Amino acid sequence: MRLKSEIFVSALIRLAETQGAIAVLRRRGAQEAGAIFIKLDCLDGRMAVYGPAAQSERLLEGVDRLFTRLHKEPWLESFDAEARLGNEIKFDPDLWIVEIEDRLGRVFVDVTN
Repeated sequence: MRLKSEIFVSALIRLAETQGAIAVLRRRGAQEAGAIFIKLDCLDGRMAVYGPAAQSERLLEGVDRLFTRLHKEPWLESFDAEARLGNEIKFDPDLWIVEIEDRLGRVFVDVTN
């Protein structure tokens, strides 16, 4: 059984903060099953955007959700990251956005290549 998006997001924010990062909820989506997107800011100009991995990806035992980097470039500029999130909102207005600021570039979720 998959965790509700609201619970997953709360746990993600708590985990990031306990590891010394700053994490904030930027957009609240559908409580039950809204898609979750993460904007990672390394505080040095490097940013990345993560979103749900394709449904065809197999989840390992104990993994509730799998994420993927939504761009080919290793890092984005702030404008490009915001534009990507804006496009996702147009497609799905019920999505969640969590912004994480972490100098070490940690995203605190399971990520596929």
